[in-house]
Amino acid sequence: MKRPKLAAVVLFLCCLLTYLMFIKHHFSTSKPGTPRPPPHLRPSPDRRRYQYGIMFDAGSTGTRVHIFKFLVGDTGDPQELDTETFRAIKPGLSSYRDAPHKCAAGILELLDVAKSSIPPSFWTRTPVVLKATAGLRLLPGQKAEQLLDTVRTLFQESPFLSREDSVSIMDGTDEGISAWITVNFLTGGLRGANSPTVGMLDLGGGSTQITFSPQDEITIQTSPIDDIRSFQMFNNTHTVYTHSYLGLGLMSARLAILGGVEAPPLGGSTELPVSPCLAPEYSGSWEHADVIYTVKGQKAGEPLYEACLTKVEKVVSRKVLKAWEVADMDFYAFSYYYDRAVDLGAIEDPAGGTISVSDYMQAANRVCSNPPQNQDEDQNQNPFLCLDLVYISVLLQELGFPPHKQFKLARKIHRVETSWALGATFHYMESLKGP
Repeated sequence: MKRPKLAAVVLFLCCLLTYLMFIKHHFSTSKPGTPRPPPHLRPSPDRRRYQYGIMFDAGSTGTRVHIFKFLVGDTGDPQELDTETFRAIKPGLSSYRDAPHKCAAGILELLDVAKSSIPPSFWTRTPVVLKATAGLRLLPGQKAEQLLDTVRTLFQESPFLSREDSVSIMDGTDEGISAWITVNFLTGGLRGANSPTVGMLDLGGGSTQITFSPQDEITIQTSPIDDIRSFQMFNNTHTVYTHSYLGLGLMSARLAILGGVEAPPLGGSTELPVSPCLAPEYSGSWEHADVIYTVKGQKAGEPLYEACLTKVEKVVSRKVLKAWEVADMDFYAFSYYYDRAVDLGAIEDPAGGTISVSDYMQAANRVCSNPPQNQDEDQNQNPFLCLDLVYISVLLQELGFPPHKQFKLARKIHRVETSWALGATFHYMESLKGP
């Protein structure tokens, strides 16, 4: 009888010990009076915080809005880009220079895009910014300021965060730096102090920019002081060479090559001289900055490519500085560099690709030497393609790029527009933090 009793005692003690251990664990992990919330309401260790920014790009040929959604890090700074919403309208703000109030409809349309893209709870803390580029830089100061005042009023009446500096004309060098920040953020060049960066070429309608980080002290020492800029971004100091050429964007250059001048009186039409860069006997119209120009090609039988090349070289000559060390550096090329490569079939849109200076040169010779024999032969061909390609090939060589140099062409990187807008948004949000 002793053995069954002993076994019962041992079993009882084991049960008691198990119970006491359970009670101890329960009270060590749960505080009395503080019930644990159900699982779907408990804080998640990977719960994300977001921040938004709205950037209006007021260019010479149109106005574009970029709505950025950023993932915010522990420091409260944008850590990575989550999504971008993009919308564009035409014409550019400069087209309303004699009737500034008429630009309001387009700005309100783009503000509505921002409202539909951002939750209302974020509106009052989301900065809205407009930066105008070459189109407004080329206008007389008073006309440009009237357009900016119209936009300021619309921004102040919107539900978004608007300050005195929310609307401004962007300096050309800042445009180049911001585009450089964009492409290097998207390609990973800004992740660390020693991360390799890429150069940036942007060919807009009114201006063109080149920006890169010099790897040789000779570039820094021999370049004009205004072309070397240093700035803080993501806790690192970056030094870049940057230069903006106002009036050498593709549309402004096209106008100069055709013999026209910027900002003539609005309305009506202006007849331009016969051009060696248009197909023989060609006659047509071209609208630029809300002015309609009548353009004509030279007489049949005259060499087109050679004559156009001579004309372009005269327009570009002594206006562009050669940059050092660019031949051995990776460069991304944007805007009209990309568009004309698509026109040639050299790359697929939107996949992008690569192109060399010699590809532009050979294409210019081919297109100029074989223009359509009449206007109905190829209605889809750009009548200015010969002129544009000659200009691009001359411009790149003047900037210091040899014929064999290849560029990467991309409209988007990781589904984000390759413009200055993202970099400028980073800059502006940094300024909101104060000194």
